[in-house]
Amino acid sequence: MSQRLKDKVCIITGAANGIGLATAHKFAKEGGIAIVTDMKIDAVNQAVADIKKNSGQAEGYALNVTDRASIDQVVEQVIAQYGRIDVLINNAGITKDARLVNMTEEQFDAVIDVNLKGVFNCTQAVVPHMLKAGKGSIVTASSVVGLYGNFGQTNYAATKFGVIGFTKTWARELGPKGIRVNAVCPGFVETSILSTIPEEVLKGMRERSWLRRLGQPEEMANIYAFLASDESSYINGIALEASGGMSL
Repeated sequence: MSQRLKDKVCIITGAANGIGLATAHKFAKEGGIAIVTDMKIDAVNQAVADIKKNSGQAEGYALNVTDRASIDQVVEQVIAQYGRIDVLINNAGITKDARLVNMTEEQFDAVIDVNLKGVFNCTQAVVPHMLKAGKGSIVTASSVVGLYGNFGQTNYAATKFGVIGFTKTWARELGPKGIRVNAVCPGFVETSILSTIPEEVLKGMRERSWLRRLGQPEEMANIYAFLASDESSYINGIALEASGGMSL
């Protein structure tokens, strides 16, 4: 069995469901130590229990990416226990959709705080430890919306374009120090976020992919695992679209 992440300490945000949860399971299967973080502590505990049941290594923490003190505390605890952080997966994100003319300031600010400032917060807290070690991999969830925009998603699109800007900048700043920084731009992925979307709309989403289907969380987790591992050791500063060819 492959052990591409053997003994790598991997913090994953938003890891209690969807792509984050699939990533935690994938990383543990690949021999990594999955640090499962999310605001929903019950779901975090369940994820950790399930990973351990499958003989994986995992720890769980309640984490709000908008609360710097909470992030610092988790990072300190991980460092105290393991002495290092090898991988950071900035996966946590929210949506609060509305057309520009209807979007409230609260909707705008909430999405910016989690999806953009939250990525800044977590990365800034982790990077000093990677700099000390002289190595590390940071992978952030962008989106096809961060490449092409999307109707009704002014706030979300701004954050997903923004994290690509973070990625390109940090790849330049941190690459010479041995730290690789990349982003993944998923297309439409079959997670609980889509559970309220009418079938007719889902059909349209499937048709926008040239594979004529939605992505699966596990497919995104596979990409995260590749970019987190030493197999991608010469990849730095990319925004990798994984959408079944939506842009073709």
